[in-house]
Amino acid sequence: MTEILVLGAGYTGMAAAIRLAARTRAHITLVNASPRFTERLRLHQTAAGEGLADHAIEDVIAGTGIDFVQARVTGIDPERREVTVDGGRTFGYDKLVYALGTVTDLAVPGVAEHAFVYNSYQEARRLAVRLDELGGGTVVVAGGGLTGVESATEIAEAHPGLHVVLLSRGRPAAMMGRAARDYLMRAMDRLGIEVREGGGVTKVLPDGVELSDGEIIPSEATLWTAGTKGLPLAAQAGLTVDAHGRIVVDQTLRSVSHPDVYAVGDSAAIEQSYGVMHGTCQGGIPTGLAAADSLVATLRGRRPRPFRFGYFHQPLSIGRKDGVIQFTRPDDSPRRAYLKGSWAVRYKETVSSSPLTTYRLLAKGLVPVRLYLRLAGIGS
Repeated sequence: MTEILVLGAGYTGMAAAIRLAARTRAHITLVNASPRFTERLRLHQTAAGEGLADHAIEDVIAGTGIDFVQARVTGIDPERREVTVDGGRTFGYDKLVYALGTVTDLAVPGVAEHAFVYNSYQEARRLAVRLDELGGGTVVVAGGGLTGVESATEIAEAHPGLHVVLLSRGRPAAMMGRAARDYLMRAMDRLGIEVREGGGVTKVLPDGVELSDGEIIPSEATLWTAGTKGLPLAAQAGLTVDAHGRIVVDQTLRSVSHPDVYAVGDSAAIEQSYGVMHGTCQGGIPTGLAAADSLVATLRGRRPRPFRFGYFHQPLSIGRKDGVIQFTRPDDSPRRAYLKGSWAVRYKETVSSSPLTTYRLLAKGLVPVRLYLRLAGIGS
């Protein structure tokens, strides 16, 4: 029996594992460090103190025939086709799906020691506890991308007694069109968020951050969302990776250096006509499904379909009661159309709702995956 090992049970790894279980008779083992399925896109809600549903991975995959192993991957040997986990256990494989995602880039001094990050649910909860302890003072959110903006607005709404400072090298949410971004900036002003543009952080201190011009901004808690990178495991294993540590894959999502390894989600450097995809749930789950279909086609001696993906939108929460949705061209550049306010909230909660229902329908073979991929933006 073919042994398929899936590393990582986030959005993409879970989608790949369940799709493989539905389409093959291979033995599938899913490895994840936590027993919990973490909805990473909602960690800013966790950090702000919102209680979210707790989903055990074993419950999500119940009835699929997938074996779950709770362990942290410590090494990959692609020549021997073995993976080592903590405790020294090893697992062999015929095909490997690498879905371990990315982690916060800790290159700036002091980030590892003094900043809160979103590498796990537990770390987001640690920030939530800290925010609850503060009766007042300043919270700094470093990073003006969607994660930083959502975190700043969520915290400001949930903790109106705190002064939230958002630090961004450029304009916050710079990928959005002018009208959508103007709406966002007015909303942040309404929430009392201080936006600082242009000054890079050179050091995170125990009680503040130091900017490139030498200014120090005091902070009772600093959240770092300014950049991610791949885990060192892939490079250490000899797999070809890009400058961010992501596995370089071909059009069928196979490693260009080791064709028995597939990489999905933000673990992979996936080249499209417009450039390399960036890591989002919008593109992540489709890569997991497409990699599974690619692997199945290979096992059956067929030619896999090339992976093609186009973006459709940039959904952004502004706390729990507001939001803005920027609709995009396939290359993720903004169109004129956007949604705002309560319509944006409804839209985002619909398209970004928990994927667990989709996973359960996948397990039963009730999701027309080709149609799903088309709706997700993938061409034929």
